[in-house]
Amino acid sequence: MERREFVAYMVAGGCAGMCVDLTLFPLDTIKTRLQSPQGFQKAGGFRGVYAGVPSAAVGSFPNAAAFFVTYEFTKSLLGAGGGLAAPQAAPVTHMMAASLGEVVACLIRVPTEVVKQRTQASPSSSTYNMLLATLREEGFRGLYRGYSSTVLREIPFSLVQFPLWEYLKTLWSRRQARMCIRGETEERAGMRGRFLGMGPCSCATS
Repeated sequence: MERREFVAYMVAGGCAGMCVDLTLFPLDTIKTRLQSPQGFQKAGGFRGVYAGVPSAAVGSFPNAAAFFVTYEFTKSLLGAGGGLAAPQAAPVTHMMAASLGEVVACLIRVPTEVVKQRTQASPSSSTYNMLLATLREEGFRGLYRGYSSTVLREIPFSLVQFPLWEYLKTLWSRRQARMCIRGETEERAGMRGRFLGMGPCSCATS
């Protein structure tokens, strides 16, 4: 992977992930409070639906960037040679790349999710105070509580999403290529017709 591609995947993936997370954050807060053992109203109800957003904002960009850089790098590495380079093996390549991408991305995602969800369930506490409380009471390992279950939850989704995404991209590219060829053919036919039409006119005026 070239440096230009690396930067492009990192920036594009990070910006896309941040836009999605910040846009859907209020819905995520409501979902977390509905699942809270203390009940929806005691967890904050509809108040302060952006509680915990600093944690999401800080982790969203590097999380998505790490996923897409890992995904594209693994995809190019597996497709460079060997049995997985065949077109028929492309879905397997995409599945493996997406799985590894989730493993790497969750190293960033899980700590921010832990702090974010605890802040969402306790809107009276700030993100920073919740982070300090987690480190004080559970240590650094407390930030990775639920890492394995998160990875196991995310991988099946990516196993379906990214092979399908790559397949749709291929279909779209083929369609665009056919449209370009058709457009060039029609343009050439039009130019030929114009030149042929100019012949009799020039003879008539001479």
